[in-house]
Amino acid sequence: MEPGEIPIGMVGLGLMGSSITVCMLIAGHPVIGVEPVSENVANSLQRVRNYLDVAWQKGLVTEKPDAYLSRLTLSDDFDSLGPAKIVIESVKEDMDIKRQVFAKIDKVVSDDAILSSNTSAIPISDLQTFVSSPQRFFGLHWMQPAHTTRFLEIICGNQSDRDIADYLYQLAEKWDKEPVLVKKDIRGFIGNRLMYAMYREALHLVQEDYATVEDVDRACRNVAGYFIPMVGVFRWMDFTGIGAYHTVMKELFPTLSNAQEPNKLISEIVEEGGNGVFNGRGFYTYTEEERKLWEEAYSRFTYEIRELALKYPHDVVKKKLEQNEDLDLPEQTPYS
Repeated sequence: MEPGEIPIGMVGLGLMGSSITVCMLIAGHPVIGVEPVSENVANSLQRVRNYLDVAWQKGLVTEKPDAYLSRLTLSDDFDSLGPAKIVIESVKEDMDIKRQVFAKIDKVVSDDAILSSNTSAIPISDLQTFVSSPQRFFGLHWMQPAHTTRFLEIICGNQSDRDIADYLYQLAEKWDKEPVLVKKDIRGFIGNRLMYAMYREALHLVQEDYATVEDVDRACRNVAGYFIPMVGVFRWMDFTGIGAYHTVMKELFPTLSNAQEPNKLISEIVEEGGNGVFNGRGFYTYTEEERKLWEEAYSRFTYEIRELALKYPHDVVKKKLEQNEDLDLPEQTPYS
């Protein structure tokens, strides 16, 4: 079944929900958007339009925004979700709110509709107890902006049907994603567990005065940032010699931070009201102009890094082997 034949229900049209909506529209789905807060419906429509305007300007889409918007209906009425074959919830990370939202969704969708949550940390096994068909419930964890990034986690809860998970995995490729499947429910899933291990060690290094915030960021950009977009962590160890990693792990692992609580550095910032670029106070400080310029620069970066990443998908070598073609690489490489 092609995307145009699969109506998508989108509940919650904030920054992430609007971006997921744009992703679905670009893929060809008709989208039924429900913004539970009535006064936010108009803002949600404008946000979707703005995303599509930039996507058109950047050459991400082949049609003007109105062509995509013609497949979108927005309201505050949960009853409008009736025709949806897949529903994606993206409301506040609050169990009680999600319980109320899924109770409303469950009443109006068909028995064969696939339900999902864009939670970033709440166990899917807990959320799927809120609906009448838990085997059809999954986590769909996106990365902002969802319509440009390649990341998507499909998470199974304890009662999820694996065949449906495999269907979502295949469908996600039509959403222009390189999906990952979390086969068993675990708090934080894959992406966040990897990233928060790095966040914890980064905080530890600064808190204990081994390095500055600026230098930790430089190290991340020029070590992990240099190879992870192309090969990830396992293939990188393959590239650079697994034996050496095994040796270092035995010595290094016992010295890494295993803190069970957020450390003093981040706690003090939060307690003093800091919220990063959103209010200019975080690990760095930002003037109003700096906030705007950082947001603009990162927005440009997301499109540029996307173009580069598309040249090197996860199966780039496999495809070249199947086509009996050479990779378009310089004559000399570090591994030649």
